[in-house]
Amino acid sequence: MSRPEELAPPEIFYNDSESKKYTESTRVQHIQAKMTLRALELLNIPDNSFILDIGCGSGLSGEILSEEGGHMWCGVDISPSMLATGLTRDLKGDLMLQDMGVGIPFRAGSFDAAISISAIQWLCNADTSYNDPKRRTMRFFNTLFAALKKGGKFVAQFYPKNDDQVDQILQAAKVAGFNGGLVIDDPESKKNKKFYLVLTSGSPNSQEEQVNLHGVTMDATELGEPMTNRARRTKRGKEIESSKSFINRKKELMRRRGRKVAQDSKFTGRKRRPRF
Repeated sequence: MSRPEELAPPEIFYNDSESKKYTESTRVQHIQAKMTLRALELLNIPDNSFILDIGCGSGLSGEILSEEGGHMWCGVDISPSMLATGLTRDLKGDLMLQDMGVGIPFRAGSFDAAISISAIQWLCNADTSYNDPKRRTMRFFNTLFAALKKGGKFVAQFYPKNDDQVDQILQAAKVAGFNGGLVIDDPESKKNKKFYLVLTSGSPNSQEEQVNLHGVTMDATELGEPMTNRARRTKRGKEIESSKSFINRKKELMRRRGRKVAQDSKFTGRKRRPRF
């Protein structure tokens, strides 16, 4: 079965009929509610926060934001049909037509937090010859970082096509200045496996405001601290880590993602002697 992003751009795929069918499906409503509640659990934010809903569609996730904690929210989406469907419903949030790959068009520090449900994987898809996925992903994370207040948090549930898309998203988030990593729910299940990108823009004001990672296992690809200028120079000079540590780090990452890799040995990363 083909993925939606492989069939057409989102503003075309989610036309009037598809938007109505998507919104009225009880199965979709249940799944959206479950994932939005999980995102709120990971965010761990106070009631009545101001939240940006990225890829809000017809407002299914926004309804949960209003019901749980009385959050105020603003949603952005690229599909006019999805937004038009949302306008026919009794939503408490504001809706805006916007392509997230072009950027988040809000004043710096506007939002306490942001969520995105089943949307950011579209950034990794080249819909047209002039759309560069890497540039769109970088533009998205750079402008999102600016739109969040200091210590603001972002949780995105998404469906990556492969490991390259995961790495592309994580790298763009790191370069933009975010800290955090990847949370994978039900990693052993093919049907119920869910990816959650959990990020913070700087340090929270208190221990209570940190993201809620109690009882979850982070993927090995944690972002850590943003690179300093010195670290960037070191990386360009290829002195940041040895080949052995690089291989071991990649192997551990693959293990955590359920891949089979060769066992470690004393010969891991060892340079071969030339034969004459």
